Amino acid sequence: MPSFPAAVLGMKSPMSDSAQSFFAHKQENRRGDVQHQPLEEHLANVAGRAADMAAKFDSREWGYLAGLWHDLGKYQEEFQQRLNGASVAVEHSGIGATLAFDEDKEKGLPLAFILAGHHSGLPNLRSGEKGSGRPLLERLKPAFPSLDNIVEHINQDWLRRPIPKFPSFIDLSPTGKETAERVARRRVEFWTRFLFSTLVDADRLDTEAFTEPERARKRGDFASIPSLQERLETYITEIVDGLSPQERKSDLNAARQEVLRACRRASSEGQGIFSLTVPTGGGKTLSSMSFALKHAQTHDLDRVIVVIPYTSIIEQNAETYKDALGPENVIEHHSNLDPQKEKEERGSEEWLRYRLACENWDAPVIVTTTVQFFESLFSSNPSRCRKIHNIARSTIILDEVQTLPPEYLFSILDALKELVSHYGCSVVLSTATPPALSARSGFEKGLSEVREIVETREKLASRLKRVTYHWPHREGEAVEWDNLAGELSEHRQSLAVVHRRKDARTLTRCLIEAGVEGAVFHLSALMCAAHRADVLGKIENTLAAGKQCHVVSTQLIEAGVDVDFPVVYRALGGLDSIVQAGGRCNREGQIEEGQVYVFEAPTSPPPGTPRRAADQTRSLLRERGDLDPADPALFEHYFRRLYHGADQDSEQIQTKRAELNFFTVSRDFNLIEDDFSVPVVVPYGDAGKRLSEAMEDPNRDSLRALQPFTVNIYPGMARELADMGALYEAVGDLLAISPGYEHLYDEVRYGLGTGDKPSADPSSLIV
Repeated sequence: MPSFPAAVLGMKSPMSDSAQSFFAHKQENRRGDVQHQPLEEHLANVAGRAADMAAKFDSREWGYLAGLWHDLGKYQEEFQQRLNGASVAVEHSGIGATLAFDEDKEKGLPLAFILAGHHSGLPNLRSGEKGSGRPLLERLKPAFPSLDNIVEHINQDWLRRPIPKFPSFIDLSPTGKETAERVARRRVEFWTRFLFSTLVDADRLDTEAFTEPERARKRGDFASIPSLQERLETYITEIVDGLSPQERKSDLNAARQEVLRACRRASSEGQGIFSLTVPTGGGKTLSSMSFALKHAQTHDLDRVIVVIPYTSIIEQNAETYKDALGPENVIEHHSNLDPQKEKEERGSEEWLRYRLACENWDAPVIVTTTVQFFESLFSSNPSRCRKIHNIARSTIILDEVQTLPPEYLFSILDALKELVSHYGCSVVLSTATPPALSARSGFEKGLSEVREIVETREKLASRLKRVTYHWPHREGEAVEWDNLAGELSEHRQSLAVVHRRKDARTLTRCLIEAGVEGAVFHLSALMCAAHRADVLGKIENTLAAGKQCHVVSTQLIEAGVDVDFPVVYRALGGLDSIVQAGGRCNREGQIEEGQVYVFEAPTSPPPGTPRRAADQTRSLLRERGDLDPADPALFEHYFRRLYHGADQDSEQIQTKRAELNFFTVSRDFNLIEDDFSVPVVVPYGDAGKRLSEAMEDPNRDSLRALQPFTVNIYPGMARELADMGALYEAVGDLLAISPGYEHLYDEVRYGLGTGDKPSADPSSLIV
């Protein structure tokens, strides 16, 4: 019997003699013994689980009813025959959906969506687009003939329940005013997805408990929020105690301690939206976690979710959190996670527990990407939506919040406001370069009542000032790559950040041809993640040893990568990107003043936001001359201009949400355009071994193990490689470099290039 029977909600026991022959699942053990899970037991179990999950956002009765009706279609003889091996097609999800819609066309609509889609995904309401499947209203019309055949079961007292009232925050009354109606429908759309999440997770958990009980027992058992907060404070104290007397007295440490104290103070405030604006090197990683855990403890929240734009920062920050809180309590959920490496480090048992927590984010600390977080919130896919309900009642840290894409800003801000207003969340906007996200005249869709955690941020910026910026004043006069290489060679250690992959290769070659002394390193996305990680390790060791070191990189090095150069050169781009690059200069304050040189590159930034951002920086330079990045008002002005010049809902996501077209919203809300990149497995490190394992047994773990050895290339480059015969389909649609063409990947410096002949000089293979 379920642990939360129907009697808990004042109903009769669901188990009735008349229904014993109807089953939800069939399971055969190793000995050949067959077990059946009674359908009514499964319905009651899922109802209880979903009710508990939905209670976090004032929707307990809705969760219960969703669980109760989700598998009504299994009361069909045809389904029972299929369960026992018969080859018959049976539609079972639409039965409950039809019942809900027939009961109440308005209140039953959200239920109809989630019941119809709990296996296949949330559909569109009306518009059937290519690949979207049938829209909901077509699925419910005409009503399933089999509905009459199971009505005797539906009419049982415990099963036939009225559709509840909407939660208090769902108000469909403002009709007659188009804008108000659309706001109300978007709120319903957002809530429907949360309710959908509870059903999907509850259904899968109960099914797993019956079919895979050993696996189910591996879930959970994490440390509590209060104990994690205590661990973190002990960890921070040990760091401070380990500093030398000189380090403790430094301005940098004093500033970091000031930020930490401010975070601790603010954590006791009421829930809402907070801003943590701290210059690079100010200790945001640990201070923001201190706020998040203390705030969660104060308000009895369930977890902390750290949302980071780049996998390079995730891996670095996650390591810090694991050191502080214990690796068993920190769940990384991102595409670059290497399952083989994690399994080796954690052991098989701990790895399984870890992987299970990734499915539904049922852990105290989650570290994930901006893409994973927001695309899940707007997804229609059951697996991606499964974790959404566990976002409720969380402290959410949005790191490097200035990187939010302007094209999706309205829908992202709308989601954040909903999470704070109706789902028990608090949000921390963490950045060194604060974007202009607050509501104001002309930007009414911005965030209201954003509270600053560090109130003296201008003074803090001045105290943490460790570099001087040198700006170009002859607009349009580009520095040629060979001349720039000459300038870089005059320094003992330097970092140059350029716009494009090709720029990085060209400047690196120029440095080598100039005969620069010391090590020369190249970093770009044409190197797989494993390769980049190895090169970054070499860079860090070279810098730590005080040796000559020159690095040329695309902007992947800018945010969160912990390297420290006395001199940084940055191609003129967005003001925020320039300051992020500046954060790699004199990061630890080892010299009196670092130097950041901004130059006009011979090439333009990529089109879209990067190019518009560079134009806004040039405009500010024309108006003001030298720019002072320590002035927060400068960034307010810069981001206002940047957002004003962009279509902040370019894919019309808000309109599609109001139309309840879930599939279309999910398809079009893409923070990274998949159409413009092709993943290719490259021959670096253990890639060959991993690829062989994936080809022999293509499963989730073996395929994910290839991610660190994958490079995303543009379609033009993919076509060029394919025409040469250098690509083949290795596993399904996943491409890999063909045998005999391994020379196209330069393991020494550049990564993947094109060329038709092997060469002893890897750099000659790159065009």
